[in-house]
Amino acid sequence: MNDTFELPDTMTALPSRPFEFSKLAVDETATILAAEPDVLFHRLLRDQESESTFLAARRILSAFLPADATDSDTLAAQLLSTRDELAAVLRDLAHDEDVLRQRAPLSLLGGCWLEAVSQPATQPAIIVNRLYAQHFRQRGEGNPQRAVHNVRRRAMEAMGVYLPEIGAADFLRRANARQLTALHACFYLALTRLPANFLPEVVGVHHAFHTLGVDDLLAGTSPVLSEQELRDVLTEYLGMADEPTRHRTAAAIQLVITLEREHVAMLAELSAWRAGLSLESRVAEIIARHAPMAGRQHGGVRIGELLLSDTFGEPDLDLAAFLAEFRESRQLRPEPDGPCRFIRAMKFGGPMFGIFDEREAATFRDWVATVQAGHRPEIVISPNTVGDGRAQAWRRAIADSAPADVVIAEPEPFNDRELFYRLANIENFPNTLPLARQRAERYLADAEILFTHGAAGRYTDATWFEYSAEALYERAERVYWDKLVDPYSPLETIPDRDEVIFTQTTYLLGYLIDGAWLHRLGHLGHGERDSDAMLFSIYADEMGHGDLRKNHITLTHRVIASLGLRLPHIRDAAFMEQDELPDDLYGFSIHQLCMCLHPDRFYNEILGYNLAIEMFGSGELRLHEAQKLRHHGFDDCYEAAHLAIDNFSAGHTRQAADIIVSYLDSVARTVGEAAVGEEWRRVWRGYASFAYFVEHQLLRGLTSPGDDLAELMI
Repeated sequence: MNDTFELPDTMTALPSRPFEFSKLAVDETATILAAEPDVLFHRLLRDQESESTFLAARRILSAFLPADATDSDTLAAQLLSTRDELAAVLRDLAHDEDVLRQRAPLSLLGGCWLEAVSQPATQPAIIVNRLYAQHFRQRGEGNPQRAVHNVRRRAMEAMGVYLPEIGAADFLRRANARQLTALHACFYLALTRLPANFLPEVVGVHHAFHTLGVDDLLAGTSPVLSEQELRDVLTEYLGMADEPTRHRTAAAIQLVITLEREHVAMLAELSAWRAGLSLESRVAEIIARHAPMAGRQHGGVRIGELLLSDTFGEPDLDLAAFLAEFRESRQLRPEPDGPCRFIRAMKFGGPMFGIFDEREAATFRDWVATVQAGHRPEIVISPNTVGDGRAQAWRRAIADSAPADVVIAEPEPFNDRELFYRLANIENFPNTLPLARQRAERYLADAEILFTHGAAGRYTDATWFEYSAEALYERAERVYWDKLVDPYSPLETIPDRDEVIFTQTTYLLGYLIDGAWLHRLGHLGHGERDSDAMLFSIYADEMGHGDLRKNHITLTHRVIASLGLRLPHIRDAAFMEQDELPDDLYGFSIHQLCMCLHPDRFYNEILGYNLAIEMFGSGELRLHEAQKLRHHGFDDCYEAAHLAIDNFSAGHTRQAADIIVSYLDSVARTVGEAAVGEEWRRVWRGYASFAYFVEHQLLRGLTSPGDDLAELMI
């Protein structure tokens, strides 16, 4: 067979392919890109499941990425000189709270472009695993408290900057993020959505961003990745890449140099602007920031002739005129028992308590004191326009971007081979996402038949039970011992070579996407639950923490080679034409991919599925397969790895049960015990959906040959 895949995987860039979107997604994306940068930021951060987010990302990348770049040798020197140049500026900004707050969106996002670089289309490429090893370290090696973004957050808090989680609705507002900051963040988030197709750019951005090290210089933190480690990965990658790929990487490095210079210059300008503000201008800035949210909260309060609620409702609020009237109002006149009504309103028990942070409140107190002392300086408002010129240029570039590789195509029903190919390469086929969601929902709903009949399963028991942590552990342990481990005894008769090979072909499609059910979970903006960090750790184990020797996809390809099979990689169109794997077993892998592409919608179901699939890695079936493979001289590394890692005492099976308990405990504590029941039902139907694909004999007994359920089962 042509186009067969062999280790090592030296892929450095996917072939150039179009990106398919439905007409509806094109219309939705036009609306998204016309919105303010903060709206676009939150959409890219929070929505990882819709076509329109993928298309918005494609257009943003087209707007930002340059067509030309300097040669790599020149760029290496330019990176180092730029780092020195930026370090000189940052030394004067290191303890400026406004600067730290403004930089926070980029600082806390740093490294996000590696979140989905490991996926079915890219594993087990050498460069992907080199990057994933560094991503694993930046994520604290499974300990979220050691993750880079949390280390940086603590450094900012030590300097007085407190912000909500990056996915919070008010994060950008609390960071006082300028449009330019939000737009830079949108570029990095766009790269996060399409890392397989923009792998050369991911490599360049990763190298340049961390080599320049703006955030560590600003926060005074130590870099997790050394300059040498970054350089080694880049050098290895460029040694494997062809000239067009190297050019793309160089262009990405050039872009990051441009963006970081641009942003640091903006930070310096912001610091200088704020240092030069008069007290009146600082008060005006606070009022301008809070006025849009004031609504009708002020009731009958008047400043001058107008109700305060009407004044703040004006689209073009004249801040200078308002301040002139405000400082003459009775709200600022001294009172016998306190400074004035306005200051009293901000104190505990007052109607404005908690509206302003301590720094804002201190500014108001200073201003009131000068007003009461009789100072009446001319009110000259200095508006904050820092970064607006470059922000407008980037917004125009995004609005005008029209990448030639975007194709409008309505999704149609596909055969299983084509559907699997499209799901494995979802970045190029986002128009398949609605079909994937529908198919996952259908499988999950049909799997609930096992809530009633699951006890008869050979390897699973999906029978419904009311949730408690004790009941879950009891069910999991009983299935593990009674159905998987205790029935085992060594085979007395080994099937012949051809039968062993055929049996393995019925498993290989699932092996080729091992871990995929978890690869989109726990990303920034989605990873605030304890269960997310635990799921990330399991996925990292599946990928060998970036060690190619331990990567389960590598192990799968070793087994394939030992069996004498020749397959293209699943990312290649030629895979649709392979004739080694049976046609009638695609349903299992398709269901897994359909679910994993909707990690927020099907979060609960993925937790249950994770328990089932990890448990299936142990026991009789695996031991028998390992025995058969060894007997015929085939590689049993995949079976051996799972028998070791998936045990119930402390391995993935136990961890999977712990994750469910952790998640449902958080539901009980944050939403209430009443919500646990429905959340649990969804978790358990995820478990049942795995059983639905392995309990063929049971399901055949429950359905007649003409039933839809019988057709879906295969």
